[in-house]
Amino acid sequence: MSERDLMPGWSVELLHDDFRQCLKEATLLYDSETAHQRLRVFRNPTFGRILTLDGVVQVTEGDEFIYHEMMAHVPMLAHGAAKRVLIVGGGDGGMAREALKHPGLERLVMVEIDAGVIEFSRRYLPGIGAGAFDDPRLEIVIADGADFMRESAEVFDVILVDSTDPIGPGETLFTDSFYGCARKRLAEGGIMVTQNGVPFLQKAELTRSMTAFKALFRDYGCYMATIPTYVGGPMAMGWATDGDARGVAAATLAERVAEIGLEARYYTPEIHKAAFALPGYVSALMP
Repeated sequence: MSERDLMPGWSVELLHDDFRQCLKEATLLYDSETAHQRLRVFRNPTFGRILTLDGVVQVTEGDEFIYHEMMAHVPMLAHGAAKRVLIVGGGDGGMAREALKHPGLERLVMVEIDAGVIEFSRRYLPGIGAGAFDDPRLEIVIADGADFMRESAEVFDVILVDSTDPIGPGETLFTDSFYGCARKRLAEGGIMVTQNGVPFLQKAELTRSMTAFKALFRDYGCYMATIPTYVGGPMAMGWATDGDARGVAAATLAERVAEIGLEARYYTPEIHKAAFALPGYVSALMP
């Protein structure tokens, strides 16, 4: 009998060896296994609809805005003139939704390995994409993100790696080879931001990525945000660029926010700047 079987009516996340997260399943809405992973959607009284892949929480209606706003707006507002953006992953549509709030964006490519994620997100989590899949600026490519990075010749101003954890299909998105190929896909002054887990529980994951970034980029590091259902402390979002976008002033960010009329629930220029101030235990993980 598995740990999940011992708690009927609850979704038990087994991502970490010594730590469990349990979320009450008020209503099970979807449960199906694709060629790549097991997809489940259920409703929780506090967080609303929740999507899990292979039992690991990917997105919830309740707190997704924190993750998606910080992943998308920090690099795009720091860049200031991003016209071409690439999302690797992001099949729930939340990252595309936030990126498309920038009127200067001309082309958005989303590379998702599993068409099933997009299909059921449109049906069971429509509020997260909020119409993003119908925007003419969005092109969806069903492919492995690592293969796309290696084979594509297109360059982008911002690359957002909205990956799962480094297990299963997401494992290839945390390799030196992937990051090296991603660097070639960045235009001059381009910025790459990556999902790098919760450093308190996933120390090695962050250090591995930062070691690769150090060898490839002039400016590398991470910034942080706290998303309640990504448990174990603040989440790290990797930052990599050969430009100077990290140093943009809060006043300049505020002007850019006003110019595009951005209405955000978590992101502010002040949060943007403060997110790069790392706790000591995270700084110690940097190579």
